[in-house]
Amino acid sequence: MTTRLALQMTGISKSFPGVKALQDVSLEVRPGEVHAIVGENGAGKSTLMKILAGTYQPDAGSIELNGDVVSHWSARAAIERGIGMIYQELNLIPDLSVSENISLARIPRRGPFANFAAMTAHATAVLEELEADIDPGARLSDLSISQQQLVEIAKVVAERPAVVVFDEPTSSLGDRETRILFDVIRRMRESGIAVIYISHRIQEVLEIGDRVTVLRDGRHIETRDVEGITPDEMVRLMVGRSLGEMFPKLDLEPGEPVLEVDSISSEGLFADISFDVRECEIVGLAGLVGAGRTEVARALFGLERIDSGSVKVNGRRVNARNPRRALAAGIALVPEDRQRQGTIPQLSVRENFTLPVIKRVTRWLLIALGKERSVVADLADKLKVNPPLVERAISSFSGGNQQKVVLGKWFLAKPSLLILDEPTRGVDVGAKSDIHAIIGEFARDRGAVLMISSELPELLAVCDRVFVLHEGEMTAMIPRGEADEESVMRAATGQVTA
Repeated sequence: MTTRLALQMTGISKSFPGVKALQDVSLEVRPGEVHAIVGENGAGKSTLMKILAGTYQPDAGSIELNGDVVSHWSARAAIERGIGMIYQELNLIPDLSVSENISLARIPRRGPFANFAAMTAHATAVLEELEADIDPGARLSDLSISQQQLVEIAKVVAERPAVVVFDEPTSSLGDRETRILFDVIRRMRESGIAVIYISHRIQEVLEIGDRVTVLRDGRHIETRDVEGITPDEMVRLMVGRSLGEMFPKLDLEPGEPVLEVDSISSEGLFADISFDVRECEIVGLAGLVGAGRTEVARALFGLERIDSGSVKVNGRRVNARNPRRALAAGIALVPEDRQRQGTIPQLSVRENFTLPVIKRVTRWLLIALGKERSVVADLADKLKVNPPLVERAISSFSGGNQQKVVLGKWFLAKPSLLILDEPTRGVDVGAKSDIHAIIGEFARDRGAVLMISSELPELLAVCDRVFVLHEGEMTAMIPRGEADEESVMRAATGQVTA
């Protein structure tokens, strides 16, 4: 007997001006199945899911839910038919409370007024189910990125959908939150909910997935059971290259110190932090969520105060009270949240590229478009921005290509020190390889790199040294030859002292 499919998408095609995003793609998802979708940025994963969510209309193809063909598909119809979407980029309102965000789709009412007591009770129940220690009355913007991601998940779980799409749900989560999420997904599977799981983290797919569909260049490559697939095999299916080719490490000879941090402290954030970064060197900053890594990076860029200690760049003492001073001293920051802090989504790729160097392409108070376009076209080609349509809004590009633009704009500014906070968050293995090559080129040109990443394999692959934080304090400095996941995690959990 044939099991009825929870979802069947058949022959889906979609084109945008100059781009064929999807070509005859089909997807079948069973009830009670975790179906992973993998592929490089630009492979068509997000476009396919936006069609499922009703955001885009397909040029060709059909959608069936539980055996019924759906027509006049829209975002509202998708929600009403039980499609729940958890996007990589948060779809929440910062100035509302946690409980208000969770109840956005269905606000409980008492007569004509919102029933805030019911709203709070509903949010509390959902957050307890997720084991999320979050105050329902807290304003969303006061929460960390990982907490906001849990609120996003809670908002969808609260609707009890029949099909749930998770698009890079762990990109901002720590290990504990990821384990909680996986427990939630397993309970969904046990209750018969169809789960679509999109992730660039191959080990997650191998752990949580039942079947996997591989997309490449807008085409369906293969669908098969996850059991028996090796990480290297999955990478080859996705990008046509083996895992060992993805992250080659440049062997560079470190030069003079570019950044010297001596005993800096910021009350309530971190204390007595000391380290250095030299020319042609990539230094990692590791630690668990909440260890103070991002706070140290923000302080060096003038976004958090430094109460004591000193910072030197190229031998000169720096008092970076704001980003303008930090930039003048030669410090650049690629923030963790590229959408809200790294780009201006409504501007084009060209305009985002030249934001830090606008004076360089300005003549008589007017932007010299010819000069700007020439500079940007060369840079987009060099960084492999795909598609190379620099006049399109950056929000229409994949996460990996957006991140290349965020990195590229600092190439134009030519800083001495490049601080990277989760530079490959939510980015596929192919784009990661491109981004690591960009970082390596910056270091090769005598730049210094300070890199924060929650993915230990990434830090261990590209960094010359790794400094480890635990609860706002430095616990270890581990040279490349001695660094492994065990030694870093031991320091990150406070089991050793520097």
